[in-house]
Amino acid sequence: MTDLSVANAAKQPAFDVEAVRRDFPILSQQVNGKPLVYLDNGASAQKAIAVLDAMDRYYRELHSNVHRGAHTLADRATTAFENARETVRGFLNAESTREIIWTRGTTEAINLVANGLAGRLQPGDEILVSHMEHHANIVPWQMIAERTGAKVVPIQVTLEGELDLDSFNSLLNERTRIFAITHVSNVLGTVNPIASLIEQAKAKGVLTLVDGAQAVPHYQPDVQALGCDFYVFSAHKLFGPTGIGVLYGKAPLLEEMPPYQGGGEMIERVSFERTTWNTLPYKFEAGTPAIAEAIGLGAAIDYLGRLDRHGMEVAENALLERANQLVETVPGMEIIGTAKQKVPVMSFKIAGLHPSDVGTLLDQQGIAIRTGHHCAMPLMDFYGVPGTARASFAFYNTLDEVEQLFAALQKIQRLFA
Repeated sequence: MTDLSVANAAKQPAFDVEAVRRDFPILSQQVNGKPLVYLDNGASAQKAIAVLDAMDRYYRELHSNVHRGAHTLADRATTAFENARETVRGFLNAESTREIIWTRGTTEAINLVANGLAGRLQPGDEILVSHMEHHANIVPWQMIAERTGAKVVPIQVTLEGELDLDSFNSLLNERTRIFAITHVSNVLGTVNPIASLIEQAKAKGVLTLVDGAQAVPHYQPDVQALGCDFYVFSAHKLFGPTGIGVLYGKAPLLEEMPPYQGGGEMIERVSFERTTWNTLPYKFEAGTPAIAEAIGLGAAIDYLGRLDRHGMEVAENALLERANQLVETVPGMEIIGTAKQKVPVMSFKIAGLHPSDVGTLLDQQGIAIRTGHHCAMPLMDFYGVPGTARASFAFYNTLDEVEQLFAALQKIQRLFA
């Protein structure tokens, strides 16, 4: 870095977390008589006023069904709805909006792809996933494997919570047809080296799907640079509304895949002799879509685009660093997942305490975390635990909230020591 760039960097204001927090009205409330400390962002992130206002405006001023109406409100609603699709296209750097399919979330998006690719699978074919996957990126593949005679093969992870690259290299072979991998583990926070993994899979002609649900709150993926065939995520983890998600797919593959559901928007013409399908992306969007939710997701992406993304990353890293420093202040506390590349997610256990009890006792102090198996039972089995407690941080969390979390954990530990 040159002297000039250092000087310019010094002039940049620090990320103003307090200003950002004012954009999220839910964070100002009290829970059980204590100021809310919301550390369950990995399950679902909170919503900015800009998102709430965009959805409210749609219902107050624009509401109509989209695409088929011949009146002004229908035109306005359709424009807002398709503008949101373009916003998502830009966020992912997809080549065309034809490659952006609205779904109900990551789970439906993976099910759509799995069913669409079933025709490519034969007995003896292999679907490669990792041991750290969410159930949503395991079960749909198991269901398709059972139908087709294919086999789901898990890549091992290390005790540190990183993907075992030797395992990946040994399992990727001439029988592999599909490689489905999480970008970021919802339990461990591990950031997988998906660019290199995708490159290796492509070299063997393997189709690739990336579960980006836990990545998009922290990173802006470039699907063209990654080269993946499919990328999926849910809006509610990206500070947008529930009930809507995104499937990015390369257009030639989407053209080849059969529709996932029938009826409504996905048809071109229906007769009792033959039905023909609509063009992309509508071929996969049967029925009235989640219009307000799509608009809300677009507003969430626009909101994030107005923030200092580098500053957000620095602030989040500082939260995780401070949490790691404080672990030693809680006797018997053990972190599950210590990968070198992590987002601010901390899964942990405390000797002698059940994770659900930890969660309940923290809630009494106004602190919200997640406990249980986190829809990752194979990973829990690997670590030999029934579940973990998980604190997942977002850019609107503060260092003071990290301190409050550990003060509360110390109190709980002393109570049961």
